Amino acid sequence: MHSEKCEGLGQNVTFFYAQSKKNISAQWKSIDFVVVGLGVPVCILIILANLMVMVAIIWNRRFHFPIYYLLGNMAAADLFAGISYLNLIFHTGPWTIGLSQQQWLVRGALIEMSLTASVVNLLAVALERHQTIFTMQLHSTMSNRRVVLLIVAIWALAIIMGLVPTMGWNCVCQLDQCSTVAPLYSRSFLVFWALLNLLTFSIMVAIYTRIFVYVRRKSQNMALSSIPVTDGDTLVGLMKTVSMILGAFVICWTPGLVILLLDGLKCTECQVLKYEKYCLVVAECNSLVNPIIYSCRDKDMRTTFKRILCFLCRRGREQEDDPSTVQCDTLKRECLLTDKCSDKYNNAL
Repeated sequence: MHSEKCEGLGQNVTFFYAQSKKNISAQWKSIDFVVVGLGVPVCILIILANLMVMVAIIWNRRFHFPIYYLLGNMAAADLFAGISYLNLIFHTGPWTIGLSQQQWLVRGALIEMSLTASVVNLLAVALERHQTIFTMQLHSTMSNRRVVLLIVAIWALAIIMGLVPTMGWNCVCQLDQCSTVAPLYSRSFLVFWALLNLLTFSIMVAIYTRIFVYVRRKSQNMALSSIPVTDGDTLVGLMKTVSMILGAFVICWTPGLVILLLDGLKCTECQVLKYEKYCLVVAECNSLVNPIIYSCRDKDMRTTFKRILCFLCRRGREQEDDPSTVQCDTLKRECLLTDKCSDKYNNAL
């Protein structure tokens, strides 16, 4: 009975685009070539930059604290976003026509998972900074086990939220509820999704505003003298870095969420399709912003980046070394083991 009433069941993606009056062409246009030509290198850069952030946090023991583990998880979310955008690029334009309903929904689910992971992770960072700042500590006393459980919970929630449309909250069986920007998504889901994220943004902004007011008041009362000067500077500096990450995230994602909200509210005069691609590009760039902020704001992170790059360069040069150099190094190691270093090594030279 349900399948008889479900007009969209079994239909291809083109059917839903026609219902929503969203243009989809089988011919490649100049804008499609631009999207692929620029999008692919940017996505690769996003993946590599955030991978470097994750390696730096593992590499440098100075970063082995809860706040940096959460920032590392933020980098993982951005890396996942880069992969999601790369998948989107290769399933957009004329390629969209060949997608099944499930493939299209999975394409959208990947973007939603990366956004959810980033938002929830930022909220966790905000709460962690709130706890440490108000106790005037540089780092949280949260155990590694709790941090791991928190990160697992963040990704579990991200996966659940990403799969919501796939599990049924779509317009396949309610064609009159289909949105314009995302033709298989129900307008009610877009309203829920946009409002939930915008509300979370507001909560995080409120938390950081309260923290800054508190820090400013305490600084004027010389409360920072209760901890070492260097730690006090690092505490405020880390707070500013995290705030910049939050600010960049809100600025980059708010336009896209507003577009989704207007589309969900069926604002016919808002021309949501006109601004859709621009908002997506701005949101994509956010995943590249965080590594840049780390490089500019955190001296230790910047130094670790240089060490990683130098290590990779040395490895590359070692592989290109001539056989005589490799043989010499091998003999040297053997000499150190046999206590005949000076004689054999000099003969090899």
